[in-house]
Amino acid sequence: MSARTMTAPSALPQNGDMASGERARYWQYSELPGVDLLHAHYIQKAFARHTHETFVFAAITEGVEAFHYRDDLVHAGPGQIALVNPDTPHTGHAGVPEGWTYRTIYPDAEIVRSIAADTLALRGSVGFTTPVVDDPYAARLVVGVHRAAEEGNALAADSLLRLVTARMLRSHGGIVTPLPPRSAGARNAARARAVLEDRMSEPPTLERLATDLGTSPFALLRAFRDAYGMPPHTWLTDARVRRARQLLDTGTPPAEAAAAVGFTDQSHLNRHFTRSVGVPPGAYQRARTYKTGPPGLP
Repeated sequence: MSARTMTAPSALPQNGDMASGERARYWQYSELPGVDLLHAHYIQKAFARHTHETFVFAAITEGVEAFHYRDDLVHAGPGQIALVNPDTPHTGHAGVPEGWTYRTIYPDAEIVRSIAADTLALRGSVGFTTPVVDDPYAARLVVGVHRAAEEGNALAADSLLRLVTARMLRSHGGIVTPLPPRSAGARNAARARAVLEDRMSEPPTLERLATDLGTSPFALLRAFRDAYGMPPHTWLTDARVRRARQLLDTGTPPAEAAAAVGFTDQSHLNRHFTRSVGVPPGAYQRARTYKTGPPGLP
């Protein structure tokens, strides 16, 4: 693990009901559409296995983050960037007792594809081949995107985003290899996923789902895990959180979003939302879009 240290980030504001010593701000700069921003310091925080519809570039500035990426446990320290492709299951927790501090950008897939086509003539589905990159300069570029957004400098924020994305694609990315032809089990997994998406608020039992698809519960469970990296019930929780985020982005109150996606109440949504996103839904909704850094940031 690299022993490098980066410039210490300014003190973070409190965002929601975080554990003592833990602080986070999840927001979006209005002049950088399609990109979410997270600046956080976590000690006891443990992210549940989850996915993102976007890419993830997480620049570690202090401490160490450990996370399961597919089937491997990896670590990222100061000067390193954790890279996660869309729809890739992963977790996150402290790799050292003092926790970790990081600044993360979440560019949507279309932005990354556009940069790949513009700078590297790569067209189609692109992705990254390694979950951790040791590149202090690139990590400083990620921090620079945050600082430019906080200052309301749209030109710098957009430029730095494109520079770091092109750099990562050039060194650690490329066209994603098409998946091999689907087996019967993979087709059943895809059909099961479609049913769960359609019946998110009132999903069937595993036995009912398997029966309707003409397979056995254990065969479906195994096929679903192979296809999506998590069992159906874990995938459903993740999908509910993602759907809830979409509702929160449109102004839906957290309690209504919780009911709409199938959580029993708002506290149920709060628990799972915080374990996947890093902040509670109310704090997430309050700090979505600003012309400059959200209130409380230095």
